[in-house]
This record gives sequence, C-alpha cells and structure tokens, in this order.
Amino acid sequence: MTLIASKSNKEAFYLLHEGTQYQSYQFLGAHLEERDGCKGVNFAVWAPNAKEVNVSGSFNGWDGTHHAMTMQDGIWSLFIPELEEGTLYKYEIVTLDGDRYLKADPYAFQTEVRPETASIITSLENYEWQDEDWVANNSSDQHLQRPLLIYEVHLGSWKRKEDGGFYSYVELADELVDYVHERGYTHIELMPLAEHPLDSSWGYQVTSYYSVTSRFGSPRDFMYFVDRCHQKGIGVIMDWVPAHFCKDAHGLGRFDGSPLYEYADSRKGENPTWGTYIFDYGKPEVVSYLISNALFWMDKYHVDGLRVDAVYSLLTLNFNRPKEEWITNEHGGEEHLEGIAFLQKLNAVVFSRYPDMLMIAEDSSAFPGVTTPVDYDGLGFNYKWNLAFTSDTLSFMKKNQSERNGQEDQLTRSLLGTRDANYVLPYSHDEVNYPNKSLLGKMSGDDNWQRFANLRVLYAYLMAHPGKKLVFMGTEFGQMNDWNAEGSLEWELLSHEEHQQFAEFVKEMNHFYKGEKALWELDFEPSGFVSLVAEEKEDSLVTLLRKAKSGNDQLILINNFKIEAHEGYRLGVPEPGGYQEVFNSDKLEFGGSGITNAERLETEEWSCQGYAHSISVNIPPLAAVILKYMPKEG
Repeated sequence: MTLIASKSNKEAFYLLHEGTQYQSYQFLGAHLEERDGCKGVNFAVWAPNAKEVNVSGSFNGWDGTHHAMTMQDGIWSLFIPELEEGTLYKYEIVTLDGDRYLKADPYAFQTEVRPETASIITSLENYEWQDEDWVANNSSDQHLQRPLLIYEVHLGSWKRKEDGGFYSYVELADELVDYVHERGYTHIELMPLAEHPLDSSWGYQVTSYYSVTSRFGSPRDFMYFVDRCHQKGIGVIMDWVPAHFCKDAHGLGRFDGSPLYEYADSRKGENPTWGTYIFDYGKPEVVSYLISNALFWMDKYHVDGLRVDAVYSLLTLNFNRPKEEWITNEHGGEEHLEGIAFLQKLNAVVFSRYPDMLMIAEDSSAFPGVTTPVDYDGLGFNYKWNLAFTSDTLSFMKKNQSERNGQEDQLTRSLLGTRDANYVLPYSHDEVNYPNKSLLGKMSGDDNWQRFANLRVLYAYLMAHPGKKLVFMGTEFGQMNDWNAEGSLEWELLSHEEHQQFAEFVKEMNHFYKGEKALWELDFEPSGFVSLVAEEKEDSLVTLLRKAKSGNDQLILINNFKIEAHEGYRLGVPEPGGYQEVFNSDKLEFGGSGITNAERLETEEWSCQGYAHSISVNIPPLAAVILKYMPKEG
C-alpha cells in the first residue's frame, strides 16, 4: 500500500520542495497509522535520485526486496500492515549505478544504542505533560529583562555509576534537576542530544537529527526529564548542530547515491578540519528538514531554546580553509549568502511560532547584527555568546600579580561592547576540556587560597558584568582537572573543605544574582550600568554601578583582582545616602580572609573620582564586595 496522493499530501510535498514545510516530520519518517481498519506503519523518505528504495528491517530478515516503495514528487512511501512500535528498520537504497546499501531514517524518532545503527518505530504521542504552570508563567516571558543563569551539562559525564555506566534520563530527572534547582540556576543547557555514533564527539557529529540519543533512555524518558525540569522552574536549552553532519555510512551523507543533504561542490560541502559534510542551505528540502527539526524539539519535547553551534561556519564560505582554497560568492565576497539566509529564515520562523524561545548563537566572528531582528536585516537571534569576554578575562586571570599591572583593559574592554549585541557570557566546555585545564586550574596564585580567591572574584565579576551567564558543570565546586567526557566530574572533591566552601559561595552568589533586579533587568540598556573609578587602573579594581528599572534600586560591585587589601578606600559615588554591604566573596565561610563592612556606609560630601559624594569602604584581597544603595532619608 502506498501513500495516498491526497490534496493534503500534495500540499505538504509542495511546501517541502519550496523550503517552507516546517513540520515535515509529521509525514516523513515512520508513523503508526490505521488504514481501512488495519493498523500498521507508513514509511516515507525523500530520495529523489535513487533508482529504488525499499524498507528493510527485523520484520523481513533485512531483505528489502519484500517491501518496495513507490515514488511521488521525490518522496518514496509504503504502508506496511501489522508492524508495531519497537520494530527495527532502515531504508535500502538502490542507486542509479546499481549500488545497494542501508540508510537510517533521517526522520527516525528513535535509534539503536551505538554501535548499532538501526532506526526504531516509535510514537511520540500520548505523553501526559505536567508542565502547564511553566508554560503559562513563561508565555509572555521577556528574557532580556529576566535573570538567565545557565548550567551547561554533558549528560554522559556529569556523574557516572560505580560500574562506569550512564545515569538514565529518568534518574537524572531527579538527581541532576534537584541539584540544579538547589544551586539557583535558571536553565540547563544540554550538549547535543540528537543521536550520534561517537561518544568522543560530545554529540556534535550527528547521524539522526530527530532521534534523542538512546544512550540514556527512550524518547518518553527524555520527555519526563524536560517535564521534571519545568516542574522545578528550570528551563531547558539544547545544543543544536545545523552547521555540519558526520560521514558515517548509515547517516545523511550521499543519502540516495548523490550529494543530497550536502553541497555537491566539496569546497562548500565538506569541512576538512572536522571531517564532516556541510548542509546545502540552497536546497529547499534541506531548509525544510532543518527548520522542521528545530521546531520538532520545541513541539514534541518542550525545549525552551536552542544554542546554535558553529554559527560562524554558516556566515563565511572559507571557514577553516587554507587561503589557497578560498572561494567567493556571486558578488565576489566571502559571505555565505545561503547560510546567512537560512539563519534568518530559521529565526523568523521560530519566533513566529514561539515568540519567547531562546535562540542563542555560538558565534566567534565579528559579523554585525547577530541579535538584530530579521526585519532590520539582522540574523534574528536573541542572544550571542560573548567569546571575547571569555578569552580576555581568562587571559587576565592566568597572569600572576606582577603581570596584571597595566593589563586591566582585558577585564574592562568588553564593557564597551555590551550594547553591540544581547550577550551571554560563557565559561563553557570549550574552556575546560583537555588540555585547557579547569577554570580553577587556570587561576594564578602561590597556593590554593589564592587560586580559589581568584576564582571567586572572577565568578563575582561574571555576575556583575552586563549580560546573561553560562557556566559549565564542575565549575561550581572547583573541578581540579580538565573535563573528561569519558568519566565523571570529581565529586570526591566535595569532601575537602575548600571545595565545599567554594560550592557554598557559588550557591549563594547564584541566588543573590537571581534576587537582585539590578543585575539583570537592564542588561542591554544604556541606563543599566556605569563603570566607576576607571582612571585608577593601577589598583586593579573594576567597579560597576548596576541599576534596575526602579531608579533607587542600585548596586555597587567592587572587584579587586590584586592580593593587596584596601582599608578605608575612598570611593566616589553618584548618589548621596547610605550603602549596605549585601555580598562579600571574602567571607570566612567561603574560604576568604573575613574582611567585611559590617556597618552601613554613609556618604560624605567629599569629592572623589569626579563625584561630589564618596564613601569609605574596606576592600578585601582578591575579592568582590557588593553594596546596595539606601536612599537618604527625608
């Protein structure tokens, strides 16, 4: 039985070939159906250049000749009665040259656990979601004016069992979600979960874009994980990889015997550094495939956002290519016009259906307008990773005390660009994988006390700096070694006092950040912050005034990156009144030296640093002090 050529199918096919079919997963792939009273599965796959396509699986001894498909408008289809959920299958492709091979279903909802590669007939229907409150409370979410504190996670190495096995989605839905909630993060960002054959790729080389990886359980198990996050008030962001795909034989590459999903020209269609194929963004069916996939994770799994990987590679034709191999576009430039158009279309479509979705660009380029709306000729993301901030701050923190003199611009120049884009400030997995060292391992210092103090002031500066926040797992308790994706985080470190103290500092800092509107409400507004005492860089003090919409809701955040303390430091302030210390990274319970400001600090009419009023404040070594403004009474 073939797919009936109904009016609705003709329209669906037409939109697919136009590049505007944004729910192609609803009719392509394997779907449990009932026809004329007979239950079975309808298979449909786009393979316009194949000579034959058959359905091969565990039900026919992997001999596809018993189940030949028929083609209409480049779509091969077949209804097979009596097949049930859980059945294994692949498509048997016969090329124009007569070659015959098996391919996994590009639209499969589930795939075997690696190293096996068969697709699995699966229904994603009838899961009873319990996240109504989350959906209702976030339906009008204005992300730019809310706290965003992301905990980036690689599920396979957050924690392992004693035998080295993975925790399942269901087990993580309790242990990981409770952990993240307790420590004050607003979102979990999951490194790519689409099915991938190689653990060491961390999920960035995908074979099955519609299959959540079976390493940790079933699609329904992952639904439960997301559901549990939402019930705990935690959003879920997923890394998404539309820039390239791996060359494994069962995957998308040369799918019907020809370059179908990838560019035919190897100069555009292959990434030599990563050893992968590049999607053909000029092909309407590929655009439909990718945008449908982005929406699929939102439609079926309720994810709250996508961090789009390797955006720079979609913006230029010559990403990672030696100069002698450079090519140009039709106008003679290096811009990847089709890649840019795809990103604009992606964001326009996503926001037309999910206005409050998080679409975050991991982009290392200086391409303008990444977070400018598409209507204003931007790429249309609502956030971009600020990788310059990451590089500059970590470069500074690696320097010993004498080397920091005169280098404070590495800390402050990112402040000059805070309004160039809506930024997320990331300390991600890229900064801590081998051989880059953990964040704690990057900190300079003569002993552990200095290294932990450096990490505390860096973390506090991250919270003080305009922009949303992302930190990789393990940072919150001071992971010592580089991140190892084949093992577990070093949870045993929490048996040591200094790591416990740092973990308590991060927990309190996170909750403090979430509770103070001045730290996030005007992140991207000119009135949201002022840099104070910039002319006294020799002190290695970076002092920011952060404001909320309410004019009197102000914080002064003093960050001291030197080992020298300052007793009675004279600090000019813009408003008369009082200032109360509300956070101090040097508290004894955090492992600090205990230099604090116990009393309310009253302003004096003492001109200092360009202001008519000033206060006298104690600033501890390698520490952050946060003062809350108290308006002058009367």
